[in-house]
Amino acid sequence: MLRARAGAVLVSLAVVGVVVPTAHADDVVGGCADLRFCVETGTSGRPGTGNTKPTPSKDGNGGGGGDHPGSVVDGSACGISPLEPQPAAGSALWEGHAPGDGVVYVNTCGSGLGTGNDEAVGLTFWSKDTPAPAVDPAVLAQRAVDSMLLDRPAIVSPKADGRYTVGVPMWMWVGQSPTTWGPNTASASAGGITVTATAKVSSVAWNMGDGTTVTCTTPGTPYTAARGMTPSPDCGHRYRSTSAGQSGARYQGAATSTWTIDWAVTGGGRSGQLTEVRTTPFTVSVGEIQVVGQ
Repeated sequence: MLRARAGAVLVSLAVVGVVVPTAHADDVVGGCADLRFCVETGTSGRPGTGNTKPTPSKDGNGGGGGDHPGSVVDGSACGISPLEPQPAAGSALWEGHAPGDGVVYVNTCGSGLGTGNDEAVGLTFWSKDTPAPAVDPAVLAQRAVDSMLLDRPAIVSPKADGRYTVGVPMWMWVGQSPTTWGPNTASASAGGITVTATAKVSSVAWNMGDGTTVTCTTPGTPYTAARGMTPSPDCGHRYRSTSAGQSGARYQGAATSTWTIDWAVTGGGRSGQLTEVRTTPFTVSVGEIQVVGQ
C-alpha cells in the first residue's frame, strides 16, 4: 500500500561541480536513478521520461513558474525512482519505518505522490511495493486538449459567393462557438493526477491573397447596412486592385486562428500553456465600380 501526503517544494537541479553517480536502469521507475543531481535527457522506453517534449509554461520555463511550489525546471525528469542514497535510520523520510522495510522514493513531477521536505529534491514518500510510473502533467494537458476537438475558423465574411469592390472597406468576422472560438474547457486524469485545460482563440491572421495579412484579436464585427461605407472597427481590409488576374479571377486567402491553452494540475502544482493553430481557406472576388454612361 502507498502512503502519500499532499505538498510540494521547488525543484532546482542546477548543480555546479557535482559528480553524478552512475544510474542503473533496473533501479529506475519512470526516472533516473539519482534524482538529487540527475537531469533526464532523451531517455526513452520508460513511462514518464524522455518521451514528450517540454511544454512551455506561462513564464516560458516548462514547469509552471518558480512561484509555484513543486514546479519542475525545464529539462528535468518527470518520474519516480528510489531516493539515492536512502535516508539514514531515524530520518523523517522513512515515515516511521526502518531502513530495509520498503524503500523511500522521490517524485520529480511536481504533482501526485509524495510530500515536500528539506532532505531531498522532489516529493518523497515511503512504499513497501514498487509504485506505478509517474504521470507527466504536460501529457495529460495535451490529452485534455485533444478531447476538445478544436476546429478551424468558421468564416462568415467574406462570403464565398460575394462580390467585393476595390477600395471599399471589407468587414471580416468569424462565428463563435466552443470549438471554433472558445472558451473550451476539458480535463484528463491518470495516476491520481487531474489536469484541467482551457482554450480560447487569441488571434486570427487573415492572409488576404493580395500579399497582405491582417491580424485580428477579436472575432470581428458583423456588418449592417447602417454602417454604410465605414471601415470595420476591429477587423477589416481594403483591396487595392481587382482579382481579375488571379487564378479563377479570385483572390486565394486563408484565415488562421491561434488557440492559446492554459492548463494546471487540480489542487496546485504544475501549470503551463500550449498553442495550437487551425486554418480555413477562402476565396474572394474583387471588381471595380462600374460607372454608368461612360
